[in-house]
Amino acid sequence: MAKITPKENYLRLARGEDPAYVPRYTMMNDPWLGELPTARMMPRVFKENHFMNGGYDMWGVRYVSDSGTGATLPEPGNFMLEDIADWEKVIKFPDKPEGLDFEKMYEADLKASKIDRTQSCVMAGPSFSPFQQLVAFMGFTEGLCALATDPESVSDMLNAIVDFLEPVYTATMEYYKPDIWAMGDDTCAKQTPFFSQETYKEVFKPIYLRLAKPALDRGIPISFHNCGKFGIQIPDMLDFGVKYFDPCQETNDLLQFQKDYKGKMVICGGWDWDHHMPKTWPEYDEEEIRQGVRDTIDKYAPGGGYVFCGGLIGTEDYVMKVNSIVFDEVYWYGKKVCGYDPD
Repeated sequence: MAKITPKENYLRLARGEDPAYVPRYTMMNDPWLGELPTARMMPRVFKENHFMNGGYDMWGVRYVSDSGTGATLPEPGNFMLEDIADWEKVIKFPDKPEGLDFEKMYEADLKASKIDRTQSCVMAGPSFSPFQQLVAFMGFTEGLCALATDPESVSDMLNAIVDFLEPVYTATMEYYKPDIWAMGDDTCAKQTPFFSQETYKEVFKPIYLRLAKPALDRGIPISFHNCGKFGIQIPDMLDFGVKYFDPCQETNDLLQFQKDYKGKMVICGGWDWDHHMPKTWPEYDEEEIRQGVRDTIDKYAPGGGYVFCGGLIGTEDYVMKVNSIVFDEVYWYGKKVCGYDPD
């Protein structure tokens, strides 16, 4: 069998084609045995520092770490916007740095990332997640109340933010030339979305369409991150160009998705740690972990349009060891099950 790059193998899925072997989706640019199918890259125009371990976003929202993983969330009880009708008075748009040279930023980012673009898909796209930003400003309770009582003001605020950020995203597309446009917004809990489908269509879908436009105009596939049970939103997501859906947690009926959206949807997921965590954790049996990976691939790979996505978050030695076992099994078994052996 002819050898294929991880990049081409991954992009086949966006075209509705079968991959040569089961790829692994990674959010953290972590290769395994030299293979990195996707890598994220994005210009840091506003120098935000809140993504890991805490800090402030570009709007002044303070984020704090909620665990040893470094993952952050808006500081509880410290929200800047009480009444959505006051958003124009409260939300301050940051100054755009002058003299931005996106070409130099790209060259510096590419060098720092050590990405080989012939081997890996570069993923870049909007850092703006409209629902998450709304609740970051207001908190969940007040944010959901705003959607119920004054959706027009919510829409006005979100559109104003997109107006402000659009030039950055256009420049990102022009100079970074991503292979995949990366979007995301956690709009769902484990068993249901946080708001009605009517609200999704009226408030959020128009925003997603605007954020997706740079990719839609250029025929570039979109990857969308959304935790939880999001099945009801899939038809609308397909409308604005989403091909890759991650992390596709097991709370969803992924086998049904494969039947309903065959050739249209790429499922990146299927392996949630809470479904596979040994009862003896943090003690574990390596073969049990590997078998869980094999069972997942056997379950979803035959349906087509499947990318393995799963692992643990953390920096402890035993967490890193489990991830190495998972990644290693995906690497070898994902090729074996498809009969891929270019050597």
